[in-house]
Amino acid sequence: MKPPCSTVRNAILAALVLSAASARAQSYYFYYRQPIQGFRADAYDTDYGSSDNLRAGSQPTVRGHRAVVRHGVAYAPAIAPDAVKRAIWATNALRRKPYKWGGGHGSYSDSGYDCSGTVSFALHAAGLLDNPLTASDLCDYGQRGRGRWITIYSRSYHTFAVIAGLRLDTTGYWGTEGPRWHADGRDTWGFEARHPSGL
Repeated sequence: MKPPCSTVRNAILAALVLSAASARAQSYYFYYRQPIQGFRADAYDTDYGSSDNLRAGSQPTVRGHRAVVRHGVAYAPAIAPDAVKRAIWATNALRRKPYKWGGGHGSYSDSGYDCSGTVSFALHAAGLLDNPLTASDLCDYGQRGRGRWITIYSRSYHTFAVIAGLRLDTTGYWGTEGPRWHADGRDTWGFEARHPSGL
């Protein structure tokens, strides 16, 4: 006995819906999980201490030329220029701050930070920026193209930075979350790549 047409039709519709949902999920995953060029998967080390033990003013370093993130804390490469180390160490203090629209613009010391406030904070800590800039303003910051140590990716409504191989961003896999270090990259299509002179 053949199943009713409505049953077959419903089964086909259900399969199409599941297929579309799966494709959308994969697209979302790959948008936020694009690897940074030259990134090593072992750079994300989850078996080292706890970020709760990080003392104020701590200056953690790691051997090699790439930073690593351990329990949310970024470790600067020991051979990195001092400006890069300062950017990393200072920005560690933001790792539990929430996203706040306009945060970090009225003052570098704030209760939360938006994307451009976060990037401006890092650049200021490195001694590379006096006053906070918006995402649009960061499209013209420094020099065009990727830098050796610091690259800022900006477009009119969002910006993030890659510092010594780590992504500093206020958006992650689950959406807007506040300033965080990420060992993975993200799609840079549509972003303007800029870098500080000499870095």
